[in-house]
Amino acid sequence: MSTGEAGLRERKKQRMYQVVSDIAIRLFLEKGFDAVSVAEIAAAAEISKPTLFRYFPAKEDLVLHRIADHEDEAARIVGEGPTPLEALRRHFLEGLERCDPVTGLNDHPEVLAFHKLLYGTPSLVARAYGFVERSEAALAEALGGGLEARLAAGQIIAVRRILAQENWRRIAAGERVADVRADAVAAAERAFGQLAAGLPHLA
Repeated sequence: MSTGEAGLRERKKQRMYQVVSDIAIRLFLEKGFDAVSVAEIAAAAEISKPTLFRYFPAKEDLVLHRIADHEDEAARIVGEGPTPLEALRRHFLEGLERCDPVTGLNDHPEVLAFHKLLYGTPSLVARAYGFVERSEAALAEALGGGLEARLAAGQIIAVRRILAQENWRRIAAGERVADVRADAVAAAERAFGQLAAGLPHLA
């Protein structure tokens, strides 16, 4: 197989992932996660159940696919310098500035609905734990590996997650992005400052 053919096949595969995930999430938002069967999703996507399970081993993966590209995000960012923590701090603050959904500071109805689905469904919360573990592992590897790197990665990933969840909680409760932004920036600065104090070798 030529490189071009391999590339085309990979692009088609990625499109399939995206299309099926989007269909599933639409159904979940309309009816609720537990009320939608895998068979219903497969029928809506015009594929068989075995084909669907080849792409998504678990029903929860249909939702988590939407954030899958963030799984190794922290690991990619740390090399942008000048230090790992400064690179991560800048990236998070830039995300707040552009209202990146991953920071929680976004009030678009579709984003709020997705976060409500994700955080409000116990099986999705449980499945997302694997996402967190893989993020930590990738970041630890980027930081050099070993126990010290794993401990640091756990703290960094937890800080990013908790900051985002706090922003989402306030937005979901009805506060406006404009009213939350300053607090979100201040909280991020404090949190990364605490990380720098506790992890001076990364700061």
